[in-house]
Amino acid sequence: MIPFLNRRPTVAVIRLAGMIGAGGRAQLSDELIGPVIDKAFSRGKPVAVALVINSPGGSPVQSSLIAARIRRLAEEKSVPVHAFVEDVAASGGYWLAVAADEIWVDASSILGSIGVISAGFGAQELLARQGIERRVYTAGKSKSTLDPFLPEKPEDVARLKTLLAQIHEAFISHVKSRRGAQLSEDPDLFTGEFWLGRQAVSLGLADGVGHLIPKMKELYGNKVRFARYGRRRSLFQRFGATLAQDAMMALEERAGYARFGL
Repeated sequence: MIPFLNRRPTVAVIRLAGMIGAGGRAQLSDELIGPVIDKAFSRGKPVAVALVINSPGGSPVQSSLIAARIRRLAEEKSVPVHAFVEDVAASGGYWLAVAADEIWVDASSILGSIGVISAGFGAQELLARQGIERRVYTAGKSKSTLDPFLPEKPEDVARLKTLLAQIHEAFISHVKSRRGAQLSEDPDLFTGEFWLGRQAVSLGLADGVGHLIPKMKELYGNKVRFARYGRRRSLFQRFGATLAQDAMMALEERAGYARFGL
């Protein structure tokens, strides 16, 4: 018997968990997770790639970059991609899920939130009460747009809403291009609403209820093996050398999940 002719089929498993964003505090960014995705598609000729997703969203740009990388490699390698949603795949997390050819959920998973949000604070009254005067000098009338230490200007808000609407359209276009005729005609589909697993399936946002190991065995045989890929924390991170940064990241991530009651 020639050993390599009897090799068991392999499913590469990539874990995509946490907030999506650029910079050091993000759990998921194209820079950080990109090499992991590349390795999962390239090592050992997998019969499929499984994305295990648990993310409340984050940066639309980083979501788009990660999803585009997954699709590019899937097409280059001719490898099917399955997404398995744990607690939540919402907003940018759903953007990632839609990069898969099929989306599987738990009955209690949360999916959707196909919308865009921008949030901040206005501190001009606090400064005034403290007797602090804000001094800003610019070359270019739009350089101080949405400065949180200055009174809000209607024209700045209108400009921001225009940008958010354009990002929202890109998100909707991405979902429609991937899910196509599977999507229902529910008027709330693209309003930022979110749903539990079974209802998400009925709306066409997912393909069915299914968990990683039994579903992959059902599709690729009982002898399938799993090769798991994930981003490793640095030595300094493991020993708490970035404690303040990690605390801030944990607060941001907690707020992200809290939007969905998690």
